Amino acid sequence: MADLFSTFAIAASGMDAQSRRMRHVTENIANADTPGYRRKTIDFTAQLDRARHVTTVAAGPVQLDRGELPRIYDPGHALADEDGYYRGSTVNTMVEMADAREAGRSYEANLAMFDQARQMSQSLLDLLRR
Repeated sequence: MADLFSTFAIAASGMDAQSRRMRHVTENIANADTPGYRRKTIDFTAQLDRARHVTTVAAGPVQLDRGELPRIYDPGHALADEDGYYRGSTVNTMVEMADAREAGRSYEANLAMFDQARQMSQSLLDLLRR
């Protein structure tokens, strides 16, 4: 039974990490047209859960894209300099959409693992009741 609880902990940590990733992806998409906005990313790290003796995944700190902000020519923009340029954002919507798909699928995979472990534990309890 302890292994099933370990499975629950691993799957839950994966779902939590992917939901955090999805939150940053949606923030990036929402701010794609915000001048000066830098894309947010997170890395995942392995974390030892000493109580259950399993390794789970944890979302690391938020990192900002260090790339050069693109110069966009729009003389009518309120933030345009004397040459008519302003600094755009480092968000590429296509990359964010791909990241959103990947995060969603990873979340679904962890959810399926969680559900499978739940069904196995329910089957075990049903067998013990007989």
